[in-house]
Amino acid sequence: MEGAHTMSKVVVIGAGIGGMSAAARIAKAGHQVEIFEAANFVGGKCRTEWIGRYAFDTGPSLLTLPAVYRDFFLKTGSIMEEVLTQIPVDPAFDYRFADGSSVKFANLSRYQTLQAITASFGSEAAAEWDQIMKRAEAMWDVSREPFIESELTSVAALFKRVTLLRDLLVIAPFKSLREIATEKLTDQRLRYIVDRYATYSGSDPRKAPAVLLSIAFVEEAFGAWHLAGGVGQLSLAIEKRCLDLGVKIHLNSPVAKIQTANGVATGIALANGTEIAADFIVSNSDASLTYHQLISSTEKRARGERKNLAKTQKSLAGFSLLLGLRPSESPEKLNHHTILFPADYDAEFEAVFTQKKPVENPTIYICAPDDPLMVKDPGHESWFVLVNAPRHDESGQDGFDWRDENFKHKYANSIIDQIEAHGIKIRERLDVLEIRTPLDLQESVMAPGGSIYGTSSNSASAAFLRTKNRSPIKNLFCVGGSTHPGGGLPLVGISAEIVANAIGRAR
Repeated sequence: MEGAHTMSKVVVIGAGIGGMSAAARIAKAGHQVEIFEAANFVGGKCRTEWIGRYAFDTGPSLLTLPAVYRDFFLKTGSIMEEVLTQIPVDPAFDYRFADGSSVKFANLSRYQTLQAITASFGSEAAAEWDQIMKRAEAMWDVSREPFIESELTSVAALFKRVTLLRDLLVIAPFKSLREIATEKLTDQRLRYIVDRYATYSGSDPRKAPAVLLSIAFVEEAFGAWHLAGGVGQLSLAIEKRCLDLGVKIHLNSPVAKIQTANGVATGIALANGTEIAADFIVSNSDASLTYHQLISSTEKRARGERKNLAKTQKSLAGFSLLLGLRPSESPEKLNHHTILFPADYDAEFEAVFTQKKPVENPTIYICAPDDPLMVKDPGHESWFVLVNAPRHDESGQDGFDWRDENFKHKYANSIIDQIEAHGIKIRERLDVLEIRTPLDLQESVMAPGGSIYGTSSNSASAAFLRTKNRSPIKNLFCVGGSTHPGGGLPLVGISAEIVANAIGRAR
């Protein structure tokens, strides 16, 4: 039997996108793989949920860099187009400002975006945007391979790879995103759009590194995509690929601990007491849970990662509304993504990161997919409304206590009032209204505090503090949004590939 002697038993903790993508790649390489998931569903934060006659993408509402998943499906069996239908989101974003002005960014076309900026804010603003996007592209070119596509094991390893001085000038490691926007853009509205790229990774633009600007280029160059039926279809397609490859998935099976002996991971113990031995363990649990709860506090080899986790700042969380809307009288339909900016964006970062309290006038992000597969009745719409929020913390020290039901409803109402104030009528159309707080996210997918992305990137060194894919504990690997290279679907898919390749080499 060819290759039989190299077959290993691999246990994966958590059936999030990272855990399942790694599992399928590892199974394809000929290993025996089992996944243990605490919840009764797969996909982690990436899911499309039905409430009555409406479906909502309650996690990612957009797929960028689809090549990551094209590669995944191709390498594990058959092409992505056989299992998922990608639909371009155009315009990619409809930005609306407090002064009544607005601009729509086109999908996959800088030319059209620049024309839109010229029409809204003038040709000088457009020329500045073109310049800052060229810088974003240069940042992506420099950082893509060392920072994103490879295992980042140490600062020294990075320095060996980058053609140091030139690349550091491009990346500007000690500049914040805010500083680069202030330097390159004179129009405050365009600066607000740049600030938003920090919140994509749960960070504060006043502290997050300028290199996050590369996200703007990635979105423009590789497009913003919706998946027919909801982005959560990605989870189901990856789950099916796992099952086709013989991966066993156990739902409702919380893992209580990772067992180690002499600095080597040897297996897991489930909450019900069952013990499972394994040659390799892949943890798709949030990194802080992996190192603080699953691994024994006496395990010396975990010290370094625990220290790093202590230095990081937790990412921001989200407060969301799931709105099922009856058909509208008015002909105006919202685009797929509408962003309503407040007059004072800094007040938002001050509230979330410094005062740790909900934002009075937050930036409001509305996802209104025009997808007939996401509603049961024609003319109805499912909107997912999200605002940045402080994470849940019962003590109120490192966040806000989201258990107050009364406050939750008042806050939801105030957000609906603010949407209405922009001339977008929803109250009279409301059929379903469900509120989700950071506490709900913590409870449904074991995301500590409801942090969307694990840790934030609030410093130049944050990239090096992210939990490594290859744990210092031998035969333990970490995957998912709380690990290197970061949060969001493309990076999670890349982390799965890095882990699968590392296990392939470790045999």
